[in-house]
Amino acid sequence: MEQSSEVQDNNNPLSSFLQSLKKSSKHLQNKSTFITHNPQPAIEALFELHREHETIFSSNPKLSKLSELLFTLRTLLQKHKGSPGNSLKSLIHRQIINYRIYQVAFAIEAEVQACIDQENVQNLVKISQDQETVSEEERLRVLKEFENRLLLGFDSNFQELVLRAKGFTILESLLCDSTCSKRIREQAALCIVGLVEFNRDVFVGLVLMGPIVQSLISMASGCSIQVLCSLIRLIKTPLIDEIELDGEIPRIISLLRSQDLSIQVAAMDCICEIAYSGRKEVIEAMIEEGLIEKLMEFQRSKFGDNLVKKATDQCTEKRNGEMCEEDIEEEEEEEIVRNRPFASCVKRFAVQVEVGDGLNYQERKALKMEILRRVKEASVSEAEEASIVAEVLWGSSS
Repeated sequence: MEQSSEVQDNNNPLSSFLQSLKKSSKHLQNKSTFITHNPQPAIEALFELHREHETIFSSNPKLSKLSELLFTLRTLLQKHKGSPGNSLKSLIHRQIINYRIYQVAFAIEAEVQACIDQENVQNLVKISQDQETVSEEERLRVLKEFENRLLLGFDSNFQELVLRAKGFTILESLLCDSTCSKRIREQAALCIVGLVEFNRDVFVGLVLMGPIVQSLISMASGCSIQVLCSLIRLIKTPLIDEIELDGEIPRIISLLRSQDLSIQVAAMDCICEIAYSGRKEVIEAMIEEGLIEKLMEFQRSKFGDNLVKKATDQCTEKRNGEMCEEDIEEEEEEEIVRNRPFASCVKRFAVQVEVGDGLNYQERKALKMEILRRVKEASVSEAEEASIVAEVLWGSSS
């Protein structure tokens, strides 16, 4: 998170300067806490930064409070220099000055963050109003900076700025605008998740009332479905109920048939989140859409449990001094072994149903029996049936 907060943009001198000033003020706080630390070099470095960007201060009225704090800091520096010696009185006096320096440095950091927050929100409004004149890269930069700010955690003043600027509505409009590029829409979706994590009490209701879920599913990208998965994880049953009420369950299941592996994996994650917090009617709706049968197909695939073992076995021997043809794809097979997103996926779904918080005991038991019935019907061999049934039966206790 600290790294995210220090993102700088060379094309935006004010933003770059504010980030540097914030970093310097944090450094000064560390150097002025104890009497054994000498804060003078850190203060001089901060003043040097001020001198290098004096034109920014003189041309920007909103930095007036920062100027006042820097003037106070200069006064404290003179007092610190004026109390030399190692007498008890001098040591106590310097410690008091050090503490006041720490307080001013803390106030500088807070004021810098307030300026950054204000600029972030103003930029967000700007890219929504001037879509034709602002480049896509600039819009992406603004959205990423906004997301990075949300990752720093809750702040009531920043929330007030966002609410006054109708920031959520701006992000929702970008996400739902099919004329925007995929990158813009996905980044707007990530910002919406950031807002929900920032303060669920305020922003969950806005998600439930708007067309965000429908837009995420319609986009049908790996990122958009992972965003949907994150929203389900954060909001749980209320959002799942809305998804079921809007008839979106079949569309989510249909994403498993995508040709894009990232979309399939995201859809699987989303389904498991629904299984954990969904009510009985929702789980039944997913099963009726052929979910169990599709998951069993995935387990038979190279991304499930049945990897291409013949190639691995045959390649243990050399033929005429050379490795067999299957060994050509060795690196690819090793990658599959390391990343099997659909291994034991029937068990994974069943466990989510059994340990989740959306069902009572009787409902869990009935749904588990239905899952087992469908596994038996869809199995292509007795061995497959026995293996998957055993996983489902004992999965939650393993």
